Amino acid sequence: MIHNLAVIYPSAKIGNNVSIGPFSIIYDNVEIGDNCNIGSHCELGVKSMNDVESPLIISKNSNIRSGSVFYEGSKFGENLTTGHKITVRERVTAGNNLQLGSYTDIQGNNQFGNFVKMHSNVHIGQGCVIEDYVWLFPYALIVNDPHPPSNIELYSTIRKYTVVGARVILMPGTILGEDVLVAAGSIVSGSVENGVLVAGSPAKRVCRTSQIPLRDGSKRAAYPWRRHFHRGYPEQVVLEWMDEFK
Repeated sequence: MIHNLAVIYPSAKIGNNVSIGPFSIIYDNVEIGDNCNIGSHCELGVKSMNDVESPLIISKNSNIRSGSVFYEGSKFGENLTTGHKITVRERVTAGNNLQLGSYTDIQGNNQFGNFVKMHSNVHIGQGCVIEDYVWLFPYALIVNDPHPPSNIELYSTIRKYTVVGARVILMPGTILGEDVLVAAGSIVSGSVENGVLVAGSPAKRVCRTSQIPLRDGSKRAAYPWRRHFHRGYPEQVVLEWMDEFK
């Protein structure tokens, strides 16, 4: 399961039934759980310049695709899935079922909940907190320097169930409440209350998300999205959502 052109350092801990592709490097400070797949040309456990001593932990049933780079000092829950050629810096903690799209860039010191889903080319600046069931669509950008270049960092938070559209920019210190929808192409700063649609540059409140109709002819509300979109989520979670809205 480990290609003969892969490089595995002596102190790396590799679980059972792990596949590692050619030209990948697994450094000493790495723990990989059972039933993981590591594609070709990956680097796991790259040395940090920031005095990180803890290992990179990849939990079981994860799939890291080719060209991906993970620094030491982060811990990921089960079922991590990545696209190709992502970069994840040190001190990231993540729950289960994190999805990172191709060319995504995670700058480190971040916290991610369960079932956070990022599409391709997402950039997450340092210090961001992203809670459970959040969606970030392609080219979403979260920055943290209020007047670059400086040594000041303002960190952003995204609460549960929020959807961040394609090519959105979240400015330093932005706080998005639960069940927020940020329209594609928007630039957001400050705080956004729960359950609203914001759009524009600068983004402004448009309406409650519950007023947006689902475009299937049913006249149902499109949001909260968990009323009708359940693909890829565990049965127990879906049952809880159905009970919430019955």
